[in-house]
Amino acid sequence: ALIGMGQDGLQRAQEAVSRADQSVALADVSLLAPIPRPRQNIICVGMNYVEHAYESARSRGLPETLPPHPVFFTKAVTSLNRPEGVIPYDASVSEEIDWEVELAVVLGRTAKDVPADRALDYVFGYTIVNDISARDIQNRHQQFFKGKSLDGSCPMGPAIVTADEIGDPHRLRLTLRVNGETMQDSNTGDLVFDIPTLLATLSRGQTLWPGDVLSTGTPSGVGMGRKPPTYLRPGDVVEAEIEKIGVLRNRIGE
Repeated sequence: ALIGMGQDGLQRAQEAVSRADQSVALADVSLLAPIPRPRQNIICVGMNYVEHAYESARSRGLPETLPPHPVFFTKAVTSLNRPEGVIPYDASVSEEIDWEVELAVVLGRTAKDVPADRALDYVFGYTIVNDISARDIQNRHQQFFKGKSLDGSCPMGPAIVTADEIGDPHRLRLTLRVNGETMQDSNTGDLVFDIPTLLATLSRGQTLWPGDVLSTGTPSGVGMGRKPPTYLRPGDVVEAEIEKIGVLRNRIGE
């Protein structure tokens, strides 16, 4: 609702903060996902970094090619998880739980048929999504939805940073660590399709609402692309970090 109020809502929120007579230490609270229940599924983009597209193809024994158009899929809203939240692990469901740090765009206005040169005007802000993926399920069903939508498989946060604080979203370093070891280290400048192209393509003939989340893809370094493949195990701590936004930390359930 706040996002839908636009600039007036932000101004009123800033005024409320300025009137507050006390603050609460972040260490004393538990954060929820910035949008705990989006209006519709979290929209994601597959193979949107060059090296990740290549490693995905290699892992499936396919030629190393780049997609000619953005590859969109969704994660169910029931997959949302909070910062410091536990990511469920059930070996009877999946033993190939993978990590994917991603820059996520949060829409600020209703959008349809938006031209690329105006697309960033529709962005409220940015956050981090860890697109946790069950690779065995994904491969079994030959599409992304089920393997991407297990409960708790979409940690989001730690906050939405408004677009004016980010500046150019295509110059942000993003990294991911598992138990302190760096697995992914890249820059959003390496996107195959930039954010204006993604929003223009997605909104063509399709309405997007304030608060909708578009996760823009992950760079190389995912578990399925390693030799041998490496997947998350109970007790692992995963930290997804993006410059100017912060660190999204989660633990795999035991």
